[in-house]
Amino acid sequence: MGTMQEAGIRDWDFPRGVASVALMVGFAREHGVPAARMLQGSGLSERQLADPDEQIDAHTELAVIRNLVRELGARPNLGLEVGRRYRITTFGIFGFACVSSPTLGEAIAFALRYLELSFTFCIPAASWRPGEFVARIHDERVPFDVRRFLVERDVAAMHQVMSDLMGRPIPLLRADFDFPAPENLGPYTEMYGLTPSFEAEHNLFALDPAILQQPLPQANEHTWAMCLAQCRDLVSRRRARTGIAAEVRERLVPRGGLDGFAVPPGIDSVAKDLNMSTRTLRRHLDAAGTSYRQLLDEVRRALAEEMLTATPLSVSDVAIRLGYAEASTFIHAFKRWTGTTPSAYRRSAITPSVR
Repeated sequence: MGTMQEAGIRDWDFPRGVASVALMVGFAREHGVPAARMLQGSGLSERQLADPDEQIDAHTELAVIRNLVRELGARPNLGLEVGRRYRITTFGIFGFACVSSPTLGEAIAFALRYLELSFTFCIPAASWRPGEFVARIHDERVPFDVRRFLVERDVAAMHQVMSDLMGRPIPLLRADFDFPAPENLGPYTEMYGLTPSFEAEHNLFALDPAILQQPLPQANEHTWAMCLAQCRDLVSRRRARTGIAAEVRERLVPRGGLDGFAVPPGIDSVAKDLNMSTRTLRRHLDAAGTSYRQLLDEVRRALAEEMLTATPLSVSDVAIRLGYAEASTFIHAFKRWTGTTPSAYRRSAITPSVR
C-alpha cells in the first residue's frame, strides 16, 4: 500500500526571494536580452537582484517570467534549458537543509513541507508505491500563457536539485507531460535518461524508490536540525496572514491562554462569528490559498512548539490542551507538521549542540 504526501502549500502565490529572478535575468543576458527589458513592468531594479534578503511576491517573478517568454520563447525547450540552471545554491538555507538531510527521501519530504521557500509555480504531490515513487506536478492554477514554460522549468529544476543532492544524474522510470512533444527530444532524453510521454493526462515523473533510502553524501544530523529551525523561522515570518485568513486565525487563538484551547471552535462556529455561511467561508479561504484545517494546524503547531519548549507539560498533556482525544493522534500530526516527534523536538530545542 502506498503513502501520499501533499505539499505544505496549495498555490504558487507565496512570497519568495529574488534568486530565481536573478538567475533568469542572467540567462537572458547571456542570450542578448538586457536586464532592463527583463525587469520591465516588475518594479524591480538590478540593485535589488544583488540583495539576498530582498523579498518579492510571486506576481513580481511572474512578470519577469512573462518577459523571458516574450523575448526568448522561440527557443526550443526554453523551460528545460532554464530549469537546469537551478542548483542547490540557488535556494539558500532551504537548499542547505536538503543537502544535509539524511536521505533523498527525507530531503523530498522536507522540501514538500517547506515548499514556499522554493521558487516553484507548479505544486508537486508525492506518492510512494511498491516499485515506484511518483511526483505529480499540479499546474492547474498556473497562468496559461506561461504554463508550459513553468512545467518544463520546475520539473527540470526538481530533477537537477535531486541529482545535485545525490552527486550524480538520477535516471527516471518515466516522465509524462500534458503538452505536445517538442521537435527536438534530445535535451529531454539527455537530462532524464528516457524519452518522456507527451500529451499525457497529467504532468508527472517517477523514479526507483530504492534511491530514496540512500544516504546523501553531505548528510549531517546537527546541520540538518539547525537548518530545519532556520527554515521554520523563515516560514513563520513569511506566513503573516492578512484578510479573511487573519480573521479566522484570530478566532482560533485561545483567549484564556494555553489552558483555554481544549475544544477549538469548529468552522461552523467561526463562520457564524464572521456573519457568513460555512460555504462562503470555505470559498473565501480557498481563494486565499488556505483552509480552516490549515489555519487550525498552524495555530496548533505554534502552541505545541511553545508548550514543548517553554513548559514541563508531558506530550499527553500538550495533546489534551490542543484538543486531541489521544496523544497518538497529536504525535502523528506534529510529525506531519515538523518531520519529527514532539519528544525529539523538545530534546533538540534544549540541546545546545543542536541549536
